[in-house]
Amino acid sequence: MQQNRKRMLMIFAVLIFAVLIALVYWLKPNSIVSSDASNATHSPLDQVESSTAIAAQAKTGALAFASASQQDIQINCQLKIDGSNRLIVNEATKNCFEFFITQYGEKDIQQIKTDFVTYANASYTEPLLSQLTDLWSRYMQYREQLGNLEKPNIDEEKAGYYKAIFNNMKNLRKKFFSDYEIEGLFGIEDTYNDYTIARMEVLDNKKLTEAEKAQKLQELFKDLPEDWKENLKQLSQLEDLRKLTAEIKARGGSAEELHQMRTNLVGPEATQRLEILDADRNQWKGRVGSYLTERDSIVKSNMSDSAKQSAIQQLRSKNFSNPQEQLRIETFEKIHDEGRKLPLSD
Repeated sequence: MQQNRKRMLMIFAVLIFAVLIALVYWLKPNSIVSSDASNATHSPLDQVESSTAIAAQAKTGALAFASASQQDIQINCQLKIDGSNRLIVNEATKNCFEFFITQYGEKDIQQIKTDFVTYANASYTEPLLSQLTDLWSRYMQYREQLGNLEKPNIDEEKAGYYKAIFNNMKNLRKKFFSDYEIEGLFGIEDTYNDYTIARMEVLDNKKLTEAEKAQKLQELFKDLPEDWKENLKQLSQLEDLRKLTAEIKARGGSAEELHQMRTNLVGPEATQRLEILDADRNQWKGRVGSYLTERDSIVKSNMSDSAKQSAIQQLRSKNFSNPQEQLRIETFEKIHDEGRKLPLSD
C-alpha cells in the first residue's frame, strides 16, 4: 500500500496532531488511499445503487470553488445513493470533503465551509443535499475537535504513544458519527493504522526473538486485505527486514538466526535470494579490502610518483576488469584516502 509511497502525507493538515501522526501516514501507499472504496459495503442497508450515479457538476462549473493551486484539478466528489435514496458513506465521501479542506492556507476555515455548502447546493438535490451538508457539518466539527485532544504522556518512540492517539480519535468520532458513517469514512484508514501500530508493538517487544518477531509480523501481513499486500510488501517488509537484521548483527547473532528470521518473514525463496546477495556483497567487500591494502603498500613504497601510478593502474586492472567496477573502485579510493568509512554493507 513506498517509501512510499516517503511519498506520505499530512493527513490532518488543519490540526495540531498533524505533526504527531505524519510518520505513521508516510508509509501509507497512495494506491490504498485512492482506492475505490465505493465498492465495499459498510452497513446493513441495502446498498443498491440508483440507475443514475450522483455526480458533481462539470469541471467548468466547479472552478469557482477550487483554490488557486487546484484550478486544473477536477473536484473529487463521486457520490452515490442507495435504493432508498440515502447517501452511501464511504471513502469517496471523505475524499470529497478533503478536497475542500486541503485548500486551508489559501482559504480560511469559514470560507471553506461556505464554499462547500454553496457547491453542494449548486450540484445536488434533495434528499441527497440535506444528508450531505449535515454530514459535512459534523465532519468539520470532528476535524476541529481533533485539535483539542491532549498529547499522550507516553514515550513518542513507542507504539503505545500512537495507539493512544488513535484510540482518542476513535472515541471522538463516536460523538459525531454513527457506526455506519465511521466505517465508511474511516474504515480504510483504521485498517492501516491498526496494522501499523501492531507492527510497532511486535518490533518493540523485548521478550521476543527476532525470528519470533518475524513470524508475528508475517501473520499480521497475511491478515491484510489482498489488494493491500503488494503495496505494503515493498514498504513494511523491507523495513522489518532491515530492523531485525540490524538487531541480530548488533548482538552478534549467528547466521542461522538470520536465516530463520528471514525465512519466517519473507519465506524460503526470498531468503535464498537474500543470502546469495549477501555472498556477493561479502565477496565484493573482500575484493575491495584486499585491493586497498595492496594499493596502500604501493603508495607508501619508495617508488617514484609515476611508477606508483603505473603500479596502481596495473593493480586496478588486474582486480577489476569490468569498467563499472573500475569506476566504483576509483570512488572508493577517494573515500579511503580521505579517511572516511567506505559505503559497504555490513
